[in-house]
Amino acid sequence: MVYDETTSRSFRHSAAFGKRIEYYIIGLMLKGGLDVYLPMVDDDAIDAVIKKHDGTFVEVQIKARSNDNKFGAAALFAGIPHESRKNYWFVFYSERMDTIWILSSKEFIAESNQIKTGKNAGKYSLKLNGVNTKAKKEHTLPQFKKYVVSDFNRILKENPD
Repeated sequence: MVYDETTSRSFRHSAAFGKRIEYYIIGLMLKGGLDVYLPMVDDDAIDAVIKKHDGTFVEVQIKARSNDNKFGAAALFAGIPHESRKNYWFVFYSERMDTIWILSSKEFIAESNQIKTGKNAGKYSLKLNGVNTKAKKEHTLPQFKKYVVSDFNRILKENPD
């Protein structure tokens, strides 16, 4: 199947976007000097494993939102299944906002909302952005600015537990 930009956004397109952004973020990690290892299968919500300078390893889940998402949802990450894990980090990326946030497993659970009902009950939702409707701009909500990063040192230097 050839991708035709006139076709509606398909699952294949959104899945391909997610994989492209995973490789983009991993490329930034490698460029930043991190030792990154990629699992052969994605069956445990691990997109990358990083070896820290002290020889320990951490697991990373990368989540991304594309420019195609509706206004106001540039950094809305919903329906994420998760149980607290040691040495586990989330890297969130918004293409439209060109912003990266990094949260530990513990921070993710503390900052997100657990969905109570419906098909996604028990999963988590995290909205990192607010909107300025007058200016038609999205921005990081003040309480999440501490997670905005320009490199991946947070993963290397901090103990998430």
